[in-house]
Amino acid sequence: MPAVATLALGREVGQALQRSLPAGGAWRLVPCGGLPQLEHTLRSQLVDAIVFPPHRMPFAALTGLRQSFPHIPWIAFGPFRPDDGLLMLAAVTGGVTLALVEGVDNAVAGELVARHSATALRRRELAGADRLLRLSGPLQQLVWAWLLERPDRPIRTTQLAALVGCTREHLSREFAAGGAPNLKRVIDLTRVVCAASLLTNPGYDARAVAMILRFASASHLTTTARRIAGVPTARLPSLGVSGIVAAFARGATRSRL
Repeated sequence: MPAVATLALGREVGQALQRSLPAGGAWRLVPCGGLPQLEHTLRSQLVDAIVFPPHRMPFAALTGLRQSFPHIPWIAFGPFRPDDGLLMLAAVTGGVTLALVEGVDNAVAGELVARHSATALRRRELAGADRLLRLSGPLQQLVWAWLLERPDRPIRTTQLAALVGCTREHLSREFAAGGAPNLKRVIDLTRVVCAASLLTNPGYDARAVAMILRFASASHLTTTARRIAGVPTARLPSLGVSGIVAAFARGATRSRL
């Protein structure tokens, strides 16, 4: 489930962000009162974006964490004024993904955060993967979209079947129709892709990623990576999303039901 970590946001800004997140209940805010709590959140759960107030939390104070987690979007949300040019410049040069203006962007802040989130980035990187994997039917597309948003929640085919309103046998059969991959393999694929994106951050190692994505252990993650992409966990970032999908499509698409 996509999580947005908020660092020392004021009450009104936090409420505006909560109200404007995409509807449907899939997104949630994780308030962090300071840097230690933010670091704990980053190391214990899947975080899609970090929103912070640049006037109250200077960029210099965030340098360590930003260097450890550069590929998680950092988003500034505060009362930027016309004379805040230096602050805006610091945001751009400091690797901030997006700057939201309090009082101007409140109504759309959550939607913009979601649009620039790590989940949205993974979805863009996987654009076309559904065609390569022959996931063209309505049921296939529905399940694929659900899996892309929840790679940190291991799910069984029986649970997915209940979510889409059919039997496990029907889901497995229909999902694999037309030469599409086995459903269990696609579940593993989405999780391995997420692991690869997390491992591009120096602050994560295989053990931390395995815990965040709820693998049984780091060795379990490595076993799954080899099964899906043909490489150990350490090589996932260099292989990249397109490489992982291509390796998967070449011969790792089937498993026992």
